Amino acid sequence: MEDHDTTPVPDIAAAEPEDSSSSLSPECDELAEQKKQLADANERYLRLAADFDNYRKRVARDQESLVHHANERFAVDVLEIADNLERALNADDKHLRTGVERIRSLLADILARHGISPVDALKKTFDPSEHEAIAHIPSDEKEGVVVDVVSPGYRMHKKVIRYAKVAVSNGKTKGKDQTTKKDSP
Repeated sequence: MEDHDTTPVPDIAAAEPEDSSSSLSPECDELAEQKKQLADANERYLRLAADFDNYRKRVARDQESLVHHANERFAVDVLEIADNLERALNADDKHLRTGVERIRSLLADILARHGISPVDALKKTFDPSEHEAIAHIPSDEKEGVVVDVVSPGYRMHKKVIRYAKVAVSNGKTKGKDQTTKKDSP
């Protein structure tokens, strides 16, 4: 005798819903689209970051080159002074003063070409933004007036690059008693 099982065997393909792939497809498509947009945005970001880094490096190189060339021009001008000083040292004493005066004039011209000018200090009111007081001395000038310039100051364009070292008046004094009165508490 044969035993036949009459229970139907379910079909595996028939057990899966037919629309399951179509119901997940819009969500998968949307997720894939978002991943693609994210990858595109990330790539744009990386390119922009690389472009900015290249720009930053190029600007730094250009700035360094600009400073190098400016220093080179200044050095060439200063070499003129060195040449003239050498000539002055080889000259006889009779022409030495004339040579040194010409060198000083040449130096002033070179400094002016590069925007460097002396700070006017003598007989001016002391200004701490341009002057450095190294001494206070009695004089016939009123108090606070520069009476001697020990070392001239210079500005480049409008910025002071070296303060003038000056002696400033204490004002008119009648004797040593007045000076000691100012010094004592």
